[in-house]
Amino acid sequence: MPNSSAPMDSVQPLIDAMQRYWGYDRFLPLQREAMLCSVQRRDAVVVLPTGGGKSLCYQVPAVCRDGLTLVVSPLISLMKDQVDALEACGVPAACVNSTLSPGERKQIAERVTAGELKLLYMAPERLLAGRTLDFLADSNLCAAAIDEAHCISAWGHDFRPEYRGLRILKQRFPNIGVQAFTATASDQVRRDIAEQLELSEPEFLVGSFDRPNLIYKVQRASNRFGQVCEVVERHRGESGIVYCISRKEVDKTAAALAALGHQALPYHAGLADDERHRNQNAFIREEVHTIVATVAFGMGIDKSNVRYVVHCGMPKSLEHYQQESGRAGRDGLEAECQLIFSGGDFITWSRMLTEGDAVARAGAQRALQAMQDYCQSALCRHRALVEYFGQELGGDNCGACDVCLGELDVIEDSLVTAQKIISCVVRLEERFGGDYTAKVLSGSKEARILEFGHDRLSTYGLLSDQSIRTIRDWLEQLVAQGFLIKTGEFNTLSVTESGWQVLRGKAEPQLLQPAEQRPSTRSAAPDNWDGVDRELFELLRTRRKQLADERNVPAYVVFSDATLRDLARQRPTTRERMRGVRGVGDKKLADFGEPFLAVISDYCQQHSLASDLAPAPVAAPVQSTSEARPINASSIAAFSLFREGLSLAEVATRMGRAPATVNGYLADYLRHERVTDPSPWVEPTIVARIEEAAGEVGSERLKPVFELLGGDVDYDAIRVVLTCLRNRAPATAE
Repeated sequence: MPNSSAPMDSVQPLIDAMQRYWGYDRFLPLQREAMLCSVQRRDAVVVLPTGGGKSLCYQVPAVCRDGLTLVVSPLISLMKDQVDALEACGVPAACVNSTLSPGERKQIAERVTAGELKLLYMAPERLLAGRTLDFLADSNLCAAAIDEAHCISAWGHDFRPEYRGLRILKQRFPNIGVQAFTATASDQVRRDIAEQLELSEPEFLVGSFDRPNLIYKVQRASNRFGQVCEVVERHRGESGIVYCISRKEVDKTAAALAALGHQALPYHAGLADDERHRNQNAFIREEVHTIVATVAFGMGIDKSNVRYVVHCGMPKSLEHYQQESGRAGRDGLEAECQLIFSGGDFITWSRMLTEGDAVARAGAQRALQAMQDYCQSALCRHRALVEYFGQELGGDNCGACDVCLGELDVIEDSLVTAQKIISCVVRLEERFGGDYTAKVLSGSKEARILEFGHDRLSTYGLLSDQSIRTIRDWLEQLVAQGFLIKTGEFNTLSVTESGWQVLRGKAEPQLLQPAEQRPSTRSAAPDNWDGVDRELFELLRTRRKQLADERNVPAYVVFSDATLRDLARQRPTTRERMRGVRGVGDKKLADFGEPFLAVISDYCQQHSLASDLAPAPVAAPVQSTSEARPINASSIAAFSLFREGLSLAEVATRMGRAPATVNGYLADYLRHERVTDPSPWVEPTIVARIEEAAGEVGSERLKPVFELLGGDVDYDAIRVVLTCLRNRAPATAE
């Protein structure tokens, strides 16, 4: 490790630079050590979580010394965003990529030669071109930083062969320090990065993989789109990402969200380049709030104020999940990470993971199994993630996941149920898989069970009051919690030492209630709004977007959400007080101080509010609940047809759906649009009869109306009319 007692004269310039350019007065964990490695030209592999301040680790040293710092970055959009942010802070930086004209590239080269630039960004492919290396050899190159360094390792989750050529940096420039940065890397990947880059006695600086500001939640899919809507609705007006496994699901989900009035756009590799670029820019510039995407979206997004990430399907590894969910809350404020999964997701990924040699495929399958175990587990999400990456989480309760927040509904007799399941595995001599074991426990009369005589086992039918799917879920939960293990080609179940402890009553698993028995309400992710004037915050956010649009940069380049919240807490009205707000550096104060101070001063005067308040500690967030009723994505496609007044039969024909299915779509449409006139779908005389009956027995239940009408009016017509009747009631009556 670097010398932690380094003299202050080597550290103070770093602090001064952070305060001057970025408005920060203290280091985040391991930033100090990483910066000292850069200043002292020592090689390092730095692993810090997203939002942990990796970029500052090479940007701050760059402004503290003479010479040029080279930054290798994989994507044009990522380079451009970082350069925009640096220039907004007053740091001279540039990027060279394929979008530049020959004249623009020449101008950048002249600035490098003149020593005007502090940081130069480029992709690995451009760096490896012989002319680029020769040009850099004639410049005052003093350091190199490699971003997204996990791409170097074949063991990493996003290997890119072109990154392997970066070892030439140490060969051509042996006297510079090379630092490799990533947010996600196991010990094996870290060692491989150092070896592939031929680093000389590198420091390994590994921060905590825990992101305490992220609220992790896992749900089994019941109505995926409805579950997505719950999250999007409670974050209405805030930036978020919804990940889907397939392009088809991306398009369908984005269109359905837009039809419900949410600002949402799709993003995947199947879109035309210009459309994909437009949609990404619209999200970055806050012209839309939600981007629905495949995993092709994200690495190039340096957007700090993403308040939620929803996975509408299980990712293929915990490395991917850590990386993708980590795009939320990069500003350090609370953000919600919702993962919606089903058993079918595992099968889908298994079919897709066919590339590479046998070793690579086996590794991918192990990673996928670990991901499924995470989904099935009832253990603390934060603990599960950090332990997967070889670290430990202190404390008994993270306070930021569905498990520790008490949102999961654990069955009362988990121990007894687990003992029944594990006993059955033992009685089956540990020779069968999960499906067969679940059938035995449910009391199935399947021929194979009768043929083997397993209907005579003492454990046969012990869980006959539960569905096979529920028993299967519990089996997977016991595997995820380490009480059972799958072995061999056919995933045969065996009992672990911990499982034997369960049978002896010395260990107790946590088994979740079946999905259909869980409460429908969901806790909302808390937000750190204590002391923040919400109305003022929205005014500041509007002003921020205006200033960003004028400069053609993303809004967060002006100020982060965290800075806006502090401005709305402290309400500074002088430049001196505004300079004390975290995230306000000299250049940003000069560029943006007056516009924001004017908004704050006017607001305080109009509302007779005190200004220039002292910073106050922020209290713990408060939980709230949401009871939004989910709508199936497929039904939204029918909404426009119902608006045209088409009959049920016409809609069924147009969509190629069964009438019973379209009846469900109509119910969603009536409820969501609060339709009060049933006449397009029910004859007026029938409407009158149903309304009269409802006047006698009420409109809450269908059966009393059906019986009062003598059973000669079908339930579908009754449902339509009663829904319209309820929609006529004042909203406060609900």
